[in-house]
Amino acid sequence: MVAFALAALLFLAFCISVRQDRRRFSNAVLLGLTFLTAFSALFLQVAKLPFWAAVTVVVLTFAAPAFGILALGVLLVRNGMTMVRKEGFRPANLLSLLAGLAIFALIGLLVLVGVVGSPVLGGIAGTLTVVAGYISFVFFCFLGYAYLYGRIKVRGDVDHVVMLGSGLIGGDRVPPLLASRLRKGQQIYEVQLARGGRPPVLLVSGGKGSDEKVAEARAMADWLIAEGVPAEHIVLEDRSTTTEENMLFSRQIMEAHDPGYRCVVVTNNFHAFRAAMLARKTGVNGQVLGSPTAKYYWPSATIREFVAIFWEHRTVNLSICGLLAVFGALGTLAAVLV
Repeated sequence: MVAFALAALLFLAFCISVRQDRRRFSNAVLLGLTFLTAFSALFLQVAKLPFWAAVTVVVLTFAAPAFGILALGVLLVRNGMTMVRKEGFRPANLLSLLAGLAIFALIGLLVLVGVVGSPVLGGIAGTLTVVAGYISFVFFCFLGYAYLYGRIKVRGDVDHVVMLGSGLIGGDRVPPLLASRLRKGQQIYEVQLARGGRPPVLLVSGGKGSDEKVAEARAMADWLIAEGVPAEHIVLEDRSTTTEENMLFSRQIMEAHDPGYRCVVVTNNFHAFRAAMLARKTGVNGQVLGSPTAKYYWPSATIREFVAIFWEHRTVNLSICGLLAVFGALGTLAAVLV
């Protein structure tokens, strides 16, 4: 039991942190560390396990990650090709393809090290593998906690339902991605009415882009009105150009209406956790709910969200990657000198 004490302490810290605020990225890291330490403790106890359990642990430790990485590379490359075919050849649509190719490039480099046997090449490959391992750990922390965060349900009445905008088609029409958010917001509105609650204000948030004919908020409001929502239950926030501005300007409107307001924010599921982090940063009193996204679009969009979060915490992340690279370079130098 002593071997699992650290995992238990990390899980306790995770539970306390989540209770204090569900919107912290530290929750994701604590969850990842809990699983990592628990599995490491289990592996250290493998000699004491029954044969079938020991084999299962060994397979999960070595074979499953190897096959999983290969399968992930294939899926990412296929998804990247689908994204290019359906969404066009733009940098944001290439993320899953590039991630898949990076996996195969690293595998190829490791195979080359085994064939060539060069200490320098081995040191480079080892350093890249360790750095990739750290980035992968942070990614799976994000992915796992984002999934859990997405299971949040709305309890009780809310005063506002904030719906975040996105780009318009043809400069004035709501695309399917944005329509999904509006349907989710409308659903919350209708459920609250159905149980006898007061009608929440539907706060549509989004300014006018340089390539748009109208503000996103205006197009969103028109879509909701066409779906039968009374215009008097809709409020527009039409100045914002980023998610952070969505939150800041929406908060100002809600506080002016009621300083003690309670809200939910609606975006797409791949964006929910990062939007929640920004809601916490900007002081918005509410959780973020995600609406469905097309399956082919989700992997690339999720990677884009992770890159944004990784960069938002760049001081810590780049420092750790830099230290790992330095240790790798020193190890390579030592191997060459020997």
